[in-house]
Formats: sequence, structure tokens, C-alpha cells
Amino acid sequence: MTPLTNRSESEASRALPVPIKVALIEDQRPIRDGLATLIGNSPGFSCLGAYASMEQALLGISKAVPDVALVDLGLPGMSGVDGIRVLKERHPDLQALVLTVFEDDTRIFEALCAGASGYLLKKTPPGRLLEGIREVLSGGAPMSPEVARKVVTLFRQFRPPARADYQLTPHELRLLQMLVEGHNYKTAAGELSVSVNTISFHMRSIYSKLRVHSKSEAVAKALREGLTM
Repeated sequence: MTPLTNRSESEASRALPVPIKVALIEDQRPIRDGLATLIGNSPGFSCLGAYASMEQALLGISKAVPDVALVDLGLPGMSGVDGIRVLKERHPDLQALVLTVFEDDTRIFEALCAGASGYLLKKTPPGRLLEGIREVLSGGAPMSPEVARKVVTLFRQFRPPARADYQLTPHELRLLQMLVEGHNYKTAAGELSVSVNTISFHMRSIYSKLRVHSKSEAVAKALREGLTM
């Protein structure tokens, strides 16, 4: 596996939108205002909207779709997990990044299966939060250290059901395995000596066959159903 650190930061960032458009979904006003100030005043970022509920966010995002949505889970009305699922159904290219105080196994697992591409805790330092937003747009899956350890433990303890036949080709299974190992589209393309567009083409086929909408959902399903080694 090609080390991810072999890729320079400038190379990884070239494909990122400028500015990165971020929507905030957070019911606590002081936190929401603080995040809006951080995003709005950070070079290369733009706060496209700040919403106090998922219902408000779904309406606003339908009119102006961001690149990344920072989603709290403990929202009034529709939960963050249910909202992520709806957002991914309506806007498959939107990246949902959880930002919450909750670090219990159930919420982590449900959020990732719903389509979240990363899971950060609210105590995450501002610099790391901005880095996580960039990372999720580069194909990564940013997680707070405590959450990452829980994810590893969850999947080690989880006993997958009998392997389902999704009619994945050997090449698609190899690519899926690389994603499970931590590759993003760019590093997978380098490892396989193909273009990123080729990887994207195969990933669309994988998503269709697995009936998922994001890399994190594909990885979660692969691990849950024993599709990779």
C-alpha cells in the first residue's frame, strides 16, 4: 500500500473547491455562531449557511448546496443521523461531517452507516476542524482519536453475516479493499497506475451495486458484510 504521506499537501489540495463552501447544522446558538465566525474568517472557506435544525437545513441546502455540511447529532426534531441519510439521498456529492459531543458506539455506527464521511468531537481544535473539512473533500475520513479507536473495536467485534453476492468484479473488489485500507481516490489511482477519473468510474459502479452513496457507506458495508479481507 502506498503511504498516504507520500502525497504532498499542495497536490492533495489542488482538486479542492475554492472557497470550500460549508453549511453548519447546530442547534446551540453560541456554538453555531462560533463555527460561523471560524469558517467565515478562515482563508479558503465560506460559510454558506448556519441552521438551528435539520428541517431548516434541508430547506436551505436545497437552494444552495455546500461542499461540506458540519452536522450535530443531538438536534431538535429530525436527528442528525436521519438528516444525514436524507441529505445524502438528495445530494450524493455533499460530504457530511459529524461534529458532536456524542462518542457512544451506537451513534458512531449509525452516523457512518447513514453516510457520514467523518466523525469529529466538538472539543476538536479549530485548526484540526478546518483540516478535517479539507480532508473529507480529498476522499479521507477524519475522525477524532477516541472515535477512531471505537470504530476499530466495533468492526473487530462485529460478526458479519454470510457474504452477499453483489456481483462485484475482481477489480472492483480490489478497489474496495484499498478503500478499506485507507486509500482515497488519488492514492488508489497512483497505486493502480490509472487516472482519478477511472477510479471515479469504477466507484460509481461499486456504489450502484452496493446501493450506497458515499465512500464511508461503501467501506462500512464492506466491513459489515465481509466483502473484503
